[in-house]
Amino acid sequence: MRSVPAWIGPWGLGLVLTGLAMGPWLQAAELPASCPRASEVRQRPALGRLLQPSLQAPGGADDYRDQIQTTAAGWPRLSHWCVWIEPGAREERWQPAIEAALSHWQGVLPIERVMDPDRAQVLVWHRRPPLLQRNGRQRASNGRTTLMARYVNRAGTWRLEPSLLVMVASTQRQAGIQATALHELGHAFGLWGHSPDPGDVMAAAPGAKPLLRLSPRDLATLNWLYQQPTPYGRPGAAAPDP
Repeated sequence: MRSVPAWIGPWGLGLVLTGLAMGPWLQAAELPASCPRASEVRQRPALGRLLQPSLQAPGGADDYRDQIQTTAAGWPRLSHWCVWIEPGAREERWQPAIEAALSHWQGVLPIERVMDPDRAQVLVWHRRPPLLQRNGRQRASNGRTTLMARYVNRAGTWRLEPSLLVMVASTQRQAGIQATALHELGHAFGLWGHSPDPGDVMAAAPGAKPLLRLSPRDLATLNWLYQQPTPYGRPGAAAPDP
């Protein structure tokens, strides 16, 4: 897979990159569970640039770790996530679809739903993603996730965090919206790559039937990812330079 800008994670047309139990790899939370507000933010675009999949992570029949990309700063994942969902969507089917997708992820990862976007690392918006330019042609998609690395001061402590913007359109039926949201949230929570198996939520393209549950291969890949060391979420000794 060729390297692409960190802010591209589309799915559907024009895609380029894009019994559940908490595993033992998530026992130590790096972020306060209360999701404190950000008092100051300093963006670091270059740190969030996605790199090639790790050559030292060969995949097997049970996962697709060899398709997952890291960033210049390290694996963009946290052991506790704070998620904000845009309220008041005009399409009635959008909100329940997004909440159902998030609820499924909450059965796998420590995720807190917050009402204040300044408390979140993941922002979910009711938006049709902009047309994507690829090979001289414009393509549309129903969902896209963008990634930015940033230093955030929360409760007086600086941390490097991944900042995610998730855009999900309401142009599909409710099950399709939910499947798209489930996939895009997978990118947001660190699965920056695609499975070659159409039976996985993180497949490169959606199949004929919307997938509403993570597959065993999705979970195995997630398990591997969350065992990898990362600087994201770790408290810093001093504030970064402006």
